[in-house]
Amino acid sequence: MNNTEIERKFLLDRLPDDIEQKPHSIIRQGYIVTDSSNEVRVRAKGRDYYLTIKQGTGLTRNEVEIAISEQQFNALWVLTAGKRVEKTRYDYQDSGSLIEIDVYTSELSPLKVAEVEFASIDESRRYETPSFFGREVTEDNSFKNASLAVRGMPDTYVNELT
Repeated sequence: MNNTEIERKFLLDRLPDDIEQKPHSIIRQGYIVTDSSNEVRVRAKGRDYYLTIKQGTGLTRNEVEIAISEQQFNALWVLTAGKRVEKTRYDYQDSGSLIEIDVYTSELSPLKVAEVEFASIDESRRYETPSFFGREVTEDNSFKNASLAVRGMPDTYVNELT
């Protein structure tokens, strides 16, 4: 079983015009463990619940995701106080690629990012971004969800807004 995730992450300059017509769900996720290269999180996505462990940083990371019950999620959720994010995730197809567009709420609004997963590093290098993509932040750890949950909006993004 291959648990390697190859993913690039981008800030969005704007949302696609037809975004509201795309499939979407509300995601609540909280972090139990966060350090420089390890994350343990719980996530509620609609009526589905997951425990996820990620290791590494940047383009390639190890990821194991396990479905859990709502009761298990609720028991673990209390451990994530002060380390949470909420966002709406849209599934957006573009040129054969699935783009997951996250629109953050609460103190992380108006942050909007896009994540694209790939089967190989070569495929990720060949990827041509759509016109609504902005700066790539794959290697910028301040835009990792765990960092957003713990530290809030990155200063570099706040400065771009002003």
